[in-house]
Amino acid sequence: MSGNFSKRLTKIAATAAVVMAVALPALPAAADDAPDERPDVPVGTWLAARTQPAVQLTSFTYTGTVAVPTSTINQTAFNQLVEQATATVQSGKISSDERSIAKWLFQRIAADVDTYLTETTPERTVDAEVGGLCTGWWVTPDGYMVTGAHCVQVGETELSQLFAQQALAKFNEQDAKEIISGLQGIEADEEIVKLAQQIYVTFNTNHMKLRNLKQGLSVMQSLPGGGVDKTAKAVPAELVSVGESYPGKDFALLKVNGQQNLPTVPLGDDADVRTGDTLYISGFPGLVTNTPFFSLESKLEPALTEGPYNAKRSTQSGVPYIQTQAPSYKGNSGGPVFSKDGKVIGMLIAGTVSETGEASESESFVLPVGIIKEKLGEKNIKPAQAITTTRYNEALNDYFRHYYSDALPKFREVQALFPNHPYVAKYISDAQQAVSAGKDESPKPILMWVLIGAGVLVAIVITVVLAKVLGGRRRRRTVPSYVSPPPGGGYGAVPPPPWQQLPAAQAQVSPPAQPAQGAYGQGGYGPGGYAAGGYGAGGYGAGPYGSAPNNGNVQYGGGQYGHPAPPQGQSQPPGGDQTRAVRYGKFMPPPDDRSA
Repeated sequence: MSGNFSKRLTKIAATAAVVMAVALPALPAAADDAPDERPDVPVGTWLAARTQPAVQLTSFTYTGTVAVPTSTINQTAFNQLVEQATATVQSGKISSDERSIAKWLFQRIAADVDTYLTETTPERTVDAEVGGLCTGWWVTPDGYMVTGAHCVQVGETELSQLFAQQALAKFNEQDAKEIISGLQGIEADEEIVKLAQQIYVTFNTNHMKLRNLKQGLSVMQSLPGGGVDKTAKAVPAELVSVGESYPGKDFALLKVNGQQNLPTVPLGDDADVRTGDTLYISGFPGLVTNTPFFSLESKLEPALTEGPYNAKRSTQSGVPYIQTQAPSYKGNSGGPVFSKDGKVIGMLIAGTVSETGEASESESFVLPVGIIKEKLGEKNIKPAQAITTTRYNEALNDYFRHYYSDALPKFREVQALFPNHPYVAKYISDAQQAVSAGKDESPKPILMWVLIGAGVLVAIVITVVLAKVLGGRRRRRTVPSYVSPPPGGGYGAVPPPPWQQLPAAQAQVSPPAQPAQGAYGQGGYGPGGYAAGGYGAGGYGAGPYGSAPNNGNVQYGGGQYGHPAPPQGQSQPPGGDQTRAVRYGKFMPPPDDRSA
């Protein structure tokens, strides 16, 4: 019984240690407790920081040789036109001055150039390159990128127009000067110059030939050291898959070889957003990338715009699109569109353009993420996230919570995993400056260990005290009061005595030579009742009302509510100081049927 009581004391001490540890004052929650929970910053700020590393400026280029024939006037057709001009002047429909007649002639030629101009030699050639800029985003850490179909290829007609605009400007200007020089004695004004140029823009474009045509795709990527500045270069990309341009499934998949640990963005589901939700578009607007006024670093940082989900649309061929008021511009095409939770719910493809060529901010169209997943599945490409992105997101959350010292090792891990990361070097520098300036608010782990240590120390003290009490009790031999069992055995079915002070006369009863089995020291009233859970075992002997060992020699316990019996051989004290006088004070006794 003594061994059992010792085990109970050990459990009490262990429990005390746990209770002390649990009861420690609460500390500020560390970022790792909820690594993906958005800090207390605006959604746009949080989204931009998380997604910018995965959003890249893409370009497509076509190179080739442009060949254009020399042109000459079809004299027969031109003479007929002059006769028409004379008749028109005579009828009074145009003025008779030479300037008005020249303008009338140029207008008629520009409207039907192939009637009045014919090809001749020599052929003129020039090497040219055309292309466009779009937006793409990494979907796997090993270099698969998603963008729009119209961002990687153009139709034959559009391609010819691009080359004509790029390569033919010099030829058009030379040819216009020659035809104007034929107007002897007439000084060409601005209207005549524009008409002459339009004649040759149309003719040279219609008769242009492309030779040795080659296509190239690339992604603007920073070099080791990080930063989207002068270290960025065009990295070749391979076209893996391409769909149909808008209004079809405007999707393309690129692959940049030799990549690892690239930052990516996660894909959501079509059901993640609905009408009225705010959408966020990330991309590279052409109004920035095509202007000479901004630095290269500025041009290579994506812009984030936001606006409501207006409606779900569908093309005549059944392709779904989302209409949103989130502003978008030329160059944003192919950019990811996010929900407020930071997941891709679509890709920007198109927007309406006014007659003057300006984009309409209220009409942007997004290809849903369901189509993107469908196209990725066709190539068995599974979106994934590397540890680079995981650590970067955790570090950003720490950074925004002002846990700068906690964020630093995570940022450094990202830099080691992906040295080309365009933003992590700046975050490391800013976090170091914040720590030096005393702005760090990272939770202090040492405080937690000190408090835990204090709790363990308290538990150890409790254990030592209990051990001393246990040792003291074992050195004493208390004389239990004698209780006569009823005939036939113990008191198994008999309730315990009433909770009141025992009479002094009972307290002075002489004890027998040996302890009585079934008395209070070994479980109370016998094996059937309180023997296993009475006042000796688990009750007042070893519970909250006492701390003495359950050895049968202690009455209600040697704790604060009882006094030990005198050592053997000593008489009981007088009735005014009886050892079994139990003082409950204002505390209520435990239930009569309490168990171990």
